[in-house]
Amino acid sequence: MCLEKANHLFPNRPAAKTLAAFCVLGALWAGAAFAEEQKSSDDRQTYLRSAGNSPSASQPIGELVQEGPNGGIWQRDQLLGDMGGLRSYLGNYGISFKLQETSEIFGNTSGGVKKGADYDGLTTATLQMDTQRAFGWRGGTVNISGLNVHGTNFSAQNLDNLQTASGIEADRGLRLWEAWYDQAFLNNRADVKIGQQSLDQEFMNSQYAGLFANSMFGWPMLPSADLPSGGPSYPLSSLGVRVLAQLLGPWSFLGGIFDDNPSGISPYGGADSQQLNRTGTNFRLGDNPLAIMEIQYTHPALGDLEYNGKASALPGTYKLGFWYDGGRFADQAYDNAGLSLANPASSSIPGLHRGDYSIYGVIDQMLWRENPQSEESIGFFMRAMGAPENRNLVDFSLNAGFTYREPFEYREDDVFGIGLGYTHVSGTASGFDRQIAFYSANGAFPVRSGETFVEVTYQYQIAPWWSLQPDFQYVFNPGAGAVNPNDATSTERLGNETIFGLLTNITF
Repeated sequence: MCLEKANHLFPNRPAAKTLAAFCVLGALWAGAAFAEEQKSSDDRQTYLRSAGNSPSASQPIGELVQEGPNGGIWQRDQLLGDMGGLRSYLGNYGISFKLQETSEIFGNTSGGVKKGADYDGLTTATLQMDTQRAFGWRGGTVNISGLNVHGTNFSAQNLDNLQTASGIEADRGLRLWEAWYDQAFLNNRADVKIGQQSLDQEFMNSQYAGLFANSMFGWPMLPSADLPSGGPSYPLSSLGVRVLAQLLGPWSFLGGIFDDNPSGISPYGGADSQQLNRTGTNFRLGDNPLAIMEIQYTHPALGDLEYNGKASALPGTYKLGFWYDGGRFADQAYDNAGLSLANPASSSIPGLHRGDYSIYGVIDQMLWRENPQSEESIGFFMRAMGAPENRNLVDFSLNAGFTYREPFEYREDDVFGIGLGYTHVSGTASGFDRQIAFYSANGAFPVRSGETFVEVTYQYQIAPWWSLQPDFQYVFNPGAGAVNPNDATSTERLGNETIFGLLTNITF
């Protein structure tokens, strides 16, 4: 019946196959999870959140969890374990199935558009196939993943800030996320991935930043604000090709080229990009190219070194990246005739610039570890990037923070973190605010500058498949000094925001 509806609703075969895949995933889910309420998702250390801090659906197939004599519910990696032998059976044919749920409650006690609390949630289903196990084709992996976003959009309704409090906030609904094929070469020293991809899963990311809830620790603020539809990042994706190659020694290269506009939004904006691509099946190829590349340098891990009681090299990864988008981008202050957009005589049609680009860097560095065999360690991360100011709302953004793993004895999987994010509104966009003030009747209008937030969080690992995470965030100058929409005079800024949250994550 489900397959018949798929063909009826989507007469074109690719869309019908997509919905049919979801039907199969849904049947597996319903048959195995009837006894447990769906509440949460993946360990924050093993998935990246976006936009974006989105859960990673593109992890390689690993070893299946075996439930031995001591493999009780509190020791297994997934709540449902081997699902009565189903996971092992599928694994014999190279197929793995992963189901994750994230549930969050966030509330603000001060600042923003209004005070209050809301719930939001995300279910991620991922089906992967190892082609060698399945039919003898060496080095291949097929991945299909889908999202079910539910609940409300807390940041949009209560905060109106730039750097949203949660990385899973999105328009509610069921959608395809990623659909790609990956082929490894040269004894797994290189691989090529082709298909529908979400760039936040591999590019610009930080392993330590994955702990935090704020969306900017996943897909950063700069591409979220400057690329069409926020770029190919959660909950959207684009068709493209990605290449990963291990170069000499600790050096590696990551690069790709993608369709830059996953929703088809115009360069003038004015539409909800997620509503333009509600099902995730806008397989677009006719837009402009988005090219992105990273050079990465990685220290050897401590586990590979013999500990002798003396100081040893601490593991770290350093990335230098660049992206270029060949599309057209609207000027932030002037129209197509060179007049200020705030001028009553303006055409109100922004001038367009050809192309946009950004340079960025990422640091992940372990600062201290008790010994090579211990989980107790302190890590540091920082990510910074810049872009031209005349065609971008944001011309600079930065994230940084510290994580402390095993902060208490015998809690080796718990992690404490403190991080911050800063985003700067471009000088051209700020100049537009000054022009509005110049042409306004009362001569007053807030000028946007920058927005900063601080986040403090603690991940408590109840079981390998279940974590609970209280979270606190404080936002300075929300919206970079944006006007409070509740102020009739358009002169009052949004107040600083105090945010409390509680997150729970379960892997089924």
